[in-house]
Amino acid sequence: MGTTRTFRSAVEWRGDHLELIDQTLLPSEEEVREVRSVADAVDAIARLVVRGAPAIGVCGAFGVALGVREARPADLEAALRALEASAVRLESARPTAVNLGWAVHRVAAAARTARSAEEVFERALGEARAIQEEDRESCRAIGENGRRELAAAGALLTHCNTGRLATAGWGTALGVVYAKAEAGDPVEVFVSETRPLLQGARLTAWELLDAGIPATLVTDGMSAALMASGRVQAVIVGCDRVARNGDTANKIGTFTHAIVARAHGIPFYVAGPLSSFDPDAASGDRIVVEERPPEEVLQIRGVPVAAPIPVWNPAFDVTPAGYVTAFITDRGVLRPPFELSITGALAKAGRS
Repeated sequence: MGTTRTFRSAVEWRGDHLELIDQTLLPSEEEVREVRSVADAVDAIARLVVRGAPAIGVCGAFGVALGVREARPADLEAALRALEASAVRLESARPTAVNLGWAVHRVAAAARTARSAEEVFERALGEARAIQEEDRESCRAIGENGRRELAAAGALLTHCNTGRLATAGWGTALGVVYAKAEAGDPVEVFVSETRPLLQGARLTAWELLDAGIPATLVTDGMSAALMASGRVQAVIVGCDRVARNGDTANKIGTFTHAIVARAHGIPFYVAGPLSSFDPDAASGDRIVVEERPPEEVLQIRGVPVAAPIPVWNPAFDVTPAGYVTAFITDRGVLRPPFELSITGALAKAGRS
């Protein structure tokens, strides 16, 4: 895969602080933000400086460690208080992506076993590093599993951004694209722009151009005409939270693509790590969907693009399991009936 330059990781620990590519500025500016406190981490997650469920989880994990160090605890009890307070603040930064809460809880659980204030920080940081490395390996596994599953599909439609900017590795849905390209398989991508924040147009298009992968940008409303034209062989998207029955929360607009794919007999795949599956959510009715400020719809980077009327701006929608062909995960491809395949995969991973 002929990349034009070395691609910087979206989330990276730099000795005593976290560095994030500021995704609110892409593609016009590539700027790195330093995160040195819990407040910095919460702000970065809430403002979408960092986004994508796996990347949010990694950021939250390091944020817990930063919170312990920031508190300068005098003893073990103070360190544990700082640990719990940091975890609570970070988990509430965004409600829909399950990876955030999963990562924060995992770091806190590892650090609670410490026997000194210093060890609380060390264990928190060590667990955050482990989560980051596991996500890189997870992305590689998703890519390879997806490459085999979609061996006959060379033209893919995707939504939002699910690549290097959304994870610690090469991505989930885009990880499948990168795996196909690396293996020399023919692949081209139709990129939906992803209103209102244009993650497809700004981020996915930028990534694919950088990787030298053929890509074509379409507006969200063009997907029906595009699929009717016969140019799309499969749709593949990421996920922010998957319920036990297979109902899937992902970026707003995903459900529309799923309906259109079903109408045209095109397979609809969801790619993501098992950490994005929520064993506590029996169905999509249990998933809390974040609603974001109206300005995101009324403006683009501060420039008004609509009349000043009331706005409904959910960040995600929930695609019912019946529209999903299969889930491409780091633990294999999960097929219907999802109540059995998802429950079985979670049980094997110790998350039932």
